[in-house]
Amino acid sequence: MTTRLVLGLVGLGAALGLGLRPPDEIEITEWPVPWEQSRPRDPYVGPDGRVWFVGQRSHYVAALDPATGLFQRFDLDAGTGPHNLIVDAAGIVWYAGNRAAHIGRLDPATGHMAKFATPAPIEDPHTLVFTRSGDIWFTAQQSNHIGRFTPATGAFESVPVPTARARPYGIALDAEDRPWIALFGTNKLATVDPATMALREIPLPRAEARPRRVVCTSDGMVWYGDYRGGYLGRFDPTTGTFTEWRLPSGDAALPYAMAVDHRDRIWLVETGTQPNRFVGFDPRSEEFFGITPIESGGGSVRHMVFHRPDRTIWFGTDANTIGRARIP
Repeated sequence: MTTRLVLGLVGLGAALGLGLRPPDEIEITEWPVPWEQSRPRDPYVGPDGRVWFVGQRSHYVAALDPATGLFQRFDLDAGTGPHNLIVDAAGIVWYAGNRAAHIGRLDPATGHMAKFATPAPIEDPHTLVFTRSGDIWFTAQQSNHIGRFTPATGAFESVPVPTARARPYGIALDAEDRPWIALFGTNKLATVDPATMALREIPLPRAEARPRRVVCTSDGMVWYGDYRGGYLGRFDPTTGTFTEWRLPSGDAALPYAMAVDHRDRIWLVETGTQPNRFVGFDPRSEEFFGITPIESGGGSVRHMVFHRPDRTIWFGTDANTIGRARIP
């Protein structure tokens, strides 16, 4: 593997004290969540336009209607510690019962819930993503596994990560439904062959790097944020090469939540700055743009998703808000 390090125009300007080019207009709106200090996180837009999210500290699944500002809450068992959720085309909500070793199913129309216990040694389902066929890939950070769950049958498959304490964290699927995983406990990415469940680890070029989230663009590139080093990185699976760009906040960036939009631009949040900063990156020009502070401060924005129909990105904050960014 080879790597290329790029400071970029924005990074160069910051390094020389020249400032940043004027940002594109980013409109950020936040809704205060009515349940205090509940850590609302990992929102996902359902087919009816409601925005679903979990309350990690207060053990609930909830929905926001952006048109009215009204919230609806569904309580989970105490100790569930939900970490993430996704919503299928029928409006069924699937959540990760991170502290209670299950993937849960909620039918909002009836309020009915079901639990699917994760098989040992998986005790902490972390982040869930859908395949095009409706299966669910997920990470298990402390259990050091990658899993696949089939909702139609309730069946689980899993594979351990060979590196001890690799902490599989963020996960994304490419155009072929192959999962790519950020191994937060080490300087590696991983991928799993969906047909054989064979796992491959891919070392990043810097030993001190710690990737936390990952996204894939339509050209097959895999993008990651180096939480420790303050870089945005790109891996080309075809050539095995890496390219990295220094983030505008440098060492202080702590990039966390990531998303990719309809134009294959990368969006991430720098959580090392207060307030957190919403940052865009255009792979064609290799420039950062749209650098916008989050009014609530954010605390840490941990995960976010792009909603293609209205070109919005949704995120939750440790400041107890659900946020929407309208992008240009």
